[in-house]
Amino acid sequence: MSDSPSHHNQRKGFTVRPARTTDVRSIIEMAGPLVEKRLLVPKEAVAYYESIQEFLVAVDDDGTLIGFGALHVMWEDLGEVRTLATDGSWRGRGVGSALLRGLLERARSLGVQRVFCLTFEVEFFTRHGFSVMEEQSAVDPEVYAELLRSPDEGVAEFLDLARVKPNTLGNTRMILHFTD
Repeated sequence: MSDSPSHHNQRKGFTVRPARTTDVRSIIEMAGPLVEKRLLVPKEAVAYYESIQEFLVAVDDDGTLIGFGALHVMWEDLGEVRTLATDGSWRGRGVGSALLRGLLERARSLGVQRVFCLTFEVEFFTRHGFSVMEEQSAVDPEVYAELLRSPDEGVAEFLDLARVKPNTLGNTRMILHFTD
């Protein structure tokens, strides 16, 4: 029955777990080229440390970081998948999907009803149930007013505030509504 056990092992060769502070250096290293290509928003190291509890990471069997993603809760019923990335050599092997599933499970367990993302990977998120937002005002006016008080750049990006206009990456807003 040794048809292709090594291929099977390759597919199973990673684990998703909550991020630790010791992962931040690797996250920054992996994010670097994506920031340069304007695929990820640049962040200071301190921002990663401050939000480390929002992150999940994927590590291969040797413990090497091969992917990461974060869930940021913005309001009672609204969360954002942020900074989702997979090492190039692991693309197409289920790492991004496993991270996204973990982040969506986390969103559900926290009581979030809607999760949005800003992405260039429209097809990937569509496969996971997200749809492109027709109209960009996904929050009620009174919630919008509350969110305006947030210093968070991602919140500002979501609200499309003028102060983040120069930083916008030209990506697509997508949203997922949990049905139950």
